[in-house]
Amino acid sequence: MSSESGSRSRWSTALVSVFGGPFGGFLWIGAGWLAVAWLVGVGLAELVVCYVGFPVFPGVKLAWAVNLARLGLAVLSVVIVVPFASRFRPGKWYARGLWVLILVLLVSYGAALAVRTFLVQPFSMRSGSMEPTLEAGDYLFASKSAYGYGRYSFPFGLIPIQERVLGGLPKRGDVVVFRPRSDPDTDYIKRIVGLPGDRIQMVDGRLYINRVAVKLEDLGDYSTADIPSARLERETLPKGVSYLVIDYDVSSVGDDTPEITVPAGEYFMLGDNRDNSADSRFTIGTVPYANLVGKAVRLFWNSNGIDYAARQVVNGSAGE
Repeated sequence: MSSESGSRSRWSTALVSVFGGPFGGFLWIGAGWLAVAWLVGVGLAELVVCYVGFPVFPGVKLAWAVNLARLGLAVLSVVIVVPFASRFRPGKWYARGLWVLILVLLVSYGAALAVRTFLVQPFSMRSGSMEPTLEAGDYLFASKSAYGYGRYSFPFGLIPIQERVLGGLPKRGDVVVFRPRSDPDTDYIKRIVGLPGDRIQMVDGRLYINRVAVKLEDLGDYSTADIPSARLERETLPKGVSYLVIDYDVSSVGDDTPEITVPAGEYFMLGDNRDNSADSRFTIGTVPYANLVGKAVRLFWNSNGIDYAARQVVNGSAGE
């Protein structure tokens, strides 16, 4: 495990760095201050990513790069740590194998798990159901604390909370991540348009809340490679939350629905791409408060090369 000079071998350092990252690798060779510096640097870099985001290459699809990036990070860890192996001696307590494992689990994976569970969690859009607010290939952060913590807040159901704790109520217009009753293993991202007790109906493609038509402004033609002919409209909910929606020129099954009264403690969800969204008009139905996962807050990348700068703040104007 160590060379004749007392330093760690390059092979053992590389192996530890692959599985424990640079933090684990630096601990293994006895470079505690480098391990701490790496953590601080990574933390600052993550804050930058949260607010600035990753650059995109217009029109270039890089979804395949997500999995490749994991391999790249492992290689990068080896490249960063191995050159330092001969410069340090693993005489410190934290350089022992068991302590390296414990510290990596607690500090690296534990901290990441805590952030993901209690603060923000990344999600991705795999469809165009929320276009133009969210495009297919968008990667976003959702606030886990916005609505408190429930049954889907903790990974693998480690803490089976039946109701929500420490949470505020969502507002009409919020874009949220949730798990529907009909598909509890899949994360959906939609917009809340109906609160408990509301009567929701679609009539000729127009949203009615409590039998009053929601304000709708036609902004002209809209078309993409996947949407040949549609209208871009600005929808304004009661108390002023405004956002863009897409309505295809041809009618669809979701344009006319029966009136639905939203049950107590549940919410009615719609996709902004009204004719291409599986939402509360269909099998997923209304969504219980306990099934909310988080509130979408900020985009940080698009894997399909679509610019997201103007859309980066997801719920910037939401509220009542």
